[in-house]
Amino acid sequence: MPLLNCTVKNCLYNKDEYCAKGDILVDGRTAKKSEGTSCKSFVERRESASNSCGCGSATPHIQVECKACECTFNKEERCDAEEITIAGRNACKCSDTECGSFSVK
Repeated sequence: MPLLNCTVKNCLYNKDEYCAKGDILVDGRTAKKSEGTSCKSFVERRESASNSCGCGSATPHIQVECKACECTFNKEERCDAEEITIAGRNACKCSDTECGSFSVK
């Protein structure tokens, strides 16, 4: 399971720049570059929400389902990269995020 870094500051699951969700879905069936991907698990943190949901950790524990068919790391719709970065500092919706680790085959 990959280590999942998250630079999406306003995601509910971002805890100290790691994902605290436990599993995510990266979309981008026709993506040819990272901008064509998105984190479908993104949930915008609202003002009334706490800083995060769960504990983020540098310990690999994330299951990443990957729909980006053209990504080098996609193995049977699971990501096999050792480390993944989800980007989108000012994201308001899933389409504002992207898999920064995407690499075309």
